[in-house]
Amino acid sequence: MNKKTMIISLAAALVCAFYLGDAQQTKKQKNLFDWNNNFDPEHQPVNNPNAKKLPLIMVKGNKFVNVLGDTILFRGVAVADPDKLEQEGKWNRNLFVKLKEYGATLVRIPVHPVPWRMRTPLKYLPLLDQAVDWSTELGMYVIIDWHCIGNLGMELFQNPEYVTTKQETYEFWRTIALHFRGNNTVAFYELFNEPTLFNGQLGSMSWSEWKKINEKMIRLVRSYDRERIPLVAGLDWAYDLTPLHIEPIEAEGIGYVTHPYPYKRSKPYVPKWDEDFGFAAGQYPVMATEFSFGLGSMGLADNGEYGNEIISYLESKGISWVCWIFDPLWKPNLLQSWENFTLTESGEFFKQALAGKSWEKK
Repeated sequence: MNKKTMIISLAAALVCAFYLGDAQQTKKQKNLFDWNNNFDPEHQPVNNPNAKKLPLIMVKGNKFVNVLGDTILFRGVAVADPDKLEQEGKWNRNLFVKLKEYGATLVRIPVHPVPWRMRTPLKYLPLLDQAVDWSTELGMYVIIDWHCIGNLGMELFQNPEYVTTKQETYEFWRTIALHFRGNNTVAFYELFNEPTLFNGQLGSMSWSEWKKINEKMIRLVRSYDRERIPLVAGLDWAYDLTPLHIEPIEAEGIGYVTHPYPYKRSKPYVPKWDEDFGFAAGQYPVMATEFSFGLGSMGLADNGEYGNEIISYLESKGISWVCWIFDPLWKPNLLQSWENFTLTESGEFFKQALAGKSWEKK
């Protein structure tokens, strides 16, 4: 084979490879498109007769309100991933009944990427449907939380169970928004649990980059569902909202998330909370969708001093809150064991807080 023939053959091979690769990519994209646009009935918006049973929750100024304009301050509890609970035989209505008995008005449902992927959306969605039906019956609202920790911009994550991609994240919210549109019980879509760079170990991502990613997710969600309220997390494991001074998210009708765990700041807490996230509640709806502690651990006194102070602070600012987590295995755990729903000491604290009472050591 002479040099000219070799060049022609190589060029032809490259062209074939290009079109073959392009065809494969097109087929992959078509499969994804078909999956999202030719759902079977279980993927379609649920024609649920109770979808409007609870009043629609909306944003008005810096508050969450119902259709009558009444300001709603949510007190809630997070449960574990439904996939985990179902495998353990603990995914049932009684779990939700107990939260209602304690006084919860909001239930946070964390969906991890790995079980969502492994179970497949077709088999995962029925678990979420059950949660929504039980909550509706009991008069509680729901947050659906894409429970990842890490840097979505560079797709680097803190632990394997949080590994996802931007595409999977977008596909998740397409699926959820289509499936639950029109259902008032699902009041909030928490777009990403805890963005963090882990002191640079998970790469870099500026607030401006994070802002753009969230704005894309919000536009995508609202192409299917304009009534649910997207919740956007601050940086530093969803704690820091200071960038809102300069670059708030360019979208109306949203809320912001903070996770004020006790190890974030030392005493005195209040001026630091004001600086880090409390200021935002003067202009935007803010929700502490995750925080907790172990009484007697992390340098905290057994009398629940931190707990009383953070609950008092949040409610004085009109900040709704959700405690973590109603499970005996995941930490910091509110349950000591499933038997008779035995609570830990911090579980007893939040039981009182859900009822609007201050903690007093027995």
